[in-house]
Amino acid sequence: MLLDPHHLSALSAILRHGSFDAAASALAVTPSAISQRIKALEDRVGATLINRGSPCTGTPAGLRIAQYAEDIGLLEAQLSRELSLDQTTETARVRVAIPADILATLFIDVMANMPGLLFDLVIDDQDHSAQWLRRGEVSAAITVDGQPVTGCDATELGTLRYLPTASPDFMQRWFSEGVNKSTLSTAPCLVFNRKDGLQKAWFEAQAGGRITPPTHFLPSSHGFVDAAIAGVGWGMNPEPLVRMPITEGKLQPLIPDAHLDVALTWQVGRVLSPALAPLTKAVKAAAAKALIPGARKRIRGKPTE
Repeated sequence: MLLDPHHLSALSAILRHGSFDAAASALAVTPSAISQRIKALEDRVGATLINRGSPCTGTPAGLRIAQYAEDIGLLEAQLSRELSLDQTTETARVRVAIPADILATLFIDVMANMPGLLFDLVIDDQDHSAQWLRRGEVSAAITVDGQPVTGCDATELGTLRYLPTASPDFMQRWFSEGVNKSTLSTAPCLVFNRKDGLQKAWFEAQAGGRITPPTHFLPSSHGFVDAAIAGVGWGMNPEPLVRMPITEGKLQPLIPDAHLDVALTWQVGRVLSPALAPLTKAVKAAAAKALIPGARKRIRGKPTE
């Protein structure tokens, strides 16, 4: 099925900007023209593509077709590079699913080294970024533990080390009798969101069972660190983000060497791998600076009795 590129650009613009009017402004056409293009596209595929609202959102079919349109843009940009053509079309855009901690620790460096590419980042919990690839809603993703996604090329990046950390005052208040199942059950804990399984994995390894402590939900990587420093709770923080606060004495590990290493993999749709080769190179370079070599999940350390 051949789809009109003008129809595809209208769909992508609506989903990117959130309204028909904003899409019309971005494409320098009238809102009526945008409406006509979307109606023609919906008639062509036989499905509703836009949930009309404020903002407008895509239906599952709409999101898949919009992703297809962006993939076509990446392939056209690759062809222009290979043939040394003047790129008169708009800058290529790539949609990537990554965990929030990856954005906070290494992906800004990736973006800084790809000035000719626009990014549409989908931020999701580290255990769920692979699902975006499986649904065909992103072109690439950073996933955990080498979860294979059919039809994708995978590159092991290394491991992101997490440290269970808290402020010295928090440690004195809640763990003066040691870090054990009893004190872990009562000390307030920081959790990124309800998908976050890091604390659960660490609990099971350290305490040998299920623990349900008082919990703050705090969906911000840097806010997570700030909350731990402020004594709001303890949490599993990426080692690159807490290296300096630990050195300055603002944070300390709950248990020495009780780290949790999470293996990370860069996965790209196979058809797009050649077009995204420069991005893959930038991701590998940033990972080499921020991550620990190796891709095996490890949990170290034991609590006191």
